[in-house]
Amino acid sequence: MAVEKKGNLIIITGPTAVGKTELSIKLAKEINGEIISADSIQVYKHFDIGSAKISSEEMEGIPHHLIDVLEPTESFNVATFKTMAKQAVEDIISRGKTPIIAGGTGFYIQSVLYDINFTENEDDGYRSTLEELLAKEGPIYLHDMLKEIDPESAEAIHYNNSKRVIRAIEYYHQTGEKISIHNATERQNESPYNFAYFVLNCDRSILYQRIDKRVDIMLEQGLLKEVDELVKNYNLTKDMVSMQGLGYKEIFAYLRGEISLEEAIYILKRDTRHFAKRQLTWFKRERDVIWLDKDKYTSTTSQLDFIKDILVDKKII
Repeated sequence: MAVEKKGNLIIITGPTAVGKTELSIKLAKEINGEIISADSIQVYKHFDIGSAKISSEEMEGIPHHLIDVLEPTESFNVATFKTMAKQAVEDIISRGKTPIIAGGTGFYIQSVLYDINFTENEDDGYRSTLEELLAKEGPIYLHDMLKEIDPESAEAIHYNNSKRVIRAIEYYHQTGEKISIHNATERQNESPYNFAYFVLNCDRSILYQRIDKRVDIMLEQGLLKEVDELVKNYNLTKDMVSMQGLGYKEIFAYLRGEISLEEAIYILKRDTRHFAKRQLTWFKRERDVIWLDKDKYTSTTSQLDFIKDILVDKKII
């Protein structure tokens, strides 16, 4: 049975530092759109420099949703994002505007686009056992457990993302089914939106240069001071969701004396490049995506023309 369409939706995504923010704002200005951030850290207040959060001036008058809405101590996950993002989409559509989801967290985008079900099974106590194992043996031990039962999930989830690792192991324990199979099945859902899903990309060496330069700029802007003040003002610990973001966990380790500043910067640049590579791998596996190659469409004008031609074809504009 065909799914009734709830309205139009545009997605502008791609690896970190590729230029999604600038393009999404220019597109929003041309098509009467509003932007919904698909970023797991920009949702937090005061997490500005390390998340490369857009400033109010840079928004150029375009309303942005899901930025600066949570306190640093609050939890945030894909199910929460889905709820908040769907509310924002419905609100934007109800006012006769076009919602544009912009950001690089593929699983977050997928959750809204295909209305993925995140129904939680009741905690039977096994989660506490896994959390105790994490504290005793460390994240790699748990990640190895996940590799044994669900290698596909282990490949997709970084060992430091302990909450998702625990959730995947717990899901298998409770249902006997790999969470990767559950997610793959959910991805086959027909989208409730008439959508266009653009993935922005560029030459890998250029992307990595942009990443390294972005880290240098963050440090110049005061990343160390930002992390130090956040930790002191909110009593943040490394296991909190907000402190899992790239730029925050590395500098936090430096501030705790666990690594040198030189090591922290090296790890941050290296892990951000690895993250960008994983993002591209994710998007290559997605269906329905339209790749926008910045090496071919070198100007913002040509990129916008490419996008708008497709939006006309899909009757989105």
